[in-house]
Amino acid sequence: MKMKIGIRCVLLLLAVSLRAQTGISVSPPRIYFQGSPGESKTETVVITNASTKNRLDLSVGLGDWGYSFTGENMMYPADSLSTSCAGWVSIGKDDAYFSLNPGEKREIDISINPPETASDSIPVRTAMLYVTQMNPVDDVDDKGGRIKVSVRSGIKLYYRNEGPKQKRLEIYDMKYVKEEKMIHLFFENTGNIWTDGIAYTDLVNTSNGQKRTLDHLVFYTLPGNRRELLISLPDMLENGKYVASVIVDYGDDNALEMAELTFTYE
Repeated sequence: MKMKIGIRCVLLLLAVSLRAQTGISVSPPRIYFQGSPGESKTETVVITNASTKNRLDLSVGLGDWGYSFTGENMMYPADSLSTSCAGWVSIGKDDAYFSLNPGEKREIDISINPPETASDSIPVRTAMLYVTQMNPVDDVDDKGGRIKVSVRSGIKLYYRNEGPKQKRLEIYDMKYVKEEKMIHLFFENTGNIWTDGIAYTDLVNTSNGQKRTLDHLVFYTLPGNRRELLISLPDMLENGKYVASVIVDYGDDNALEMAELTFTYE
């Protein structure tokens, strides 16, 4: 197998919109703070009781989170990670516990207060703001059994110091795993800012020139994250020699990262 890694330039605008509906609706799903050490910043969160019949007793608390090597969200207790900013986040006393009637909304202020001694050695810090239902409601499962249901929603908090942003991803490996019939792509966020993007893959049969475009993959990273993306090959793929070309667009104006892999499928 052979792999070539390079950089190409093209202009591509990307917009991603995510929305989730549960018994509790929170907006926005992510909050991005940016400031200087010792400078307080405040953002507003809107919490809605999306139920049409149940009053909800809610609590607001904090935790930590990060990404696994394969991109899953990993949850941890507050202030347990070296990159945590949970200890800098404050919530109004009256906003820690409250109730909402069906359809009712409430705005709460979330403030971050980084100390003046905050180090620049950690470019991005994160935390998770949880809104948790404290009064489970009666429901019925898919087998008709009675159950108690409560819900929890989370808002990801990001913080970075003022300063030039350096958005950069670097592909460092790409390989075909015959037993899995998958391509594994490995890259790292070597910049100083949270970086999201999309990986696009084309597959060309070198014998007949047939080209297939595979499903694109969306990813999210933090500075220092190493990531593995698993690219599934199509069902009923014809045996033969292939060239897989992957383009990773991470929204850095005109910059893209590209890798190419030659492998034999049998």
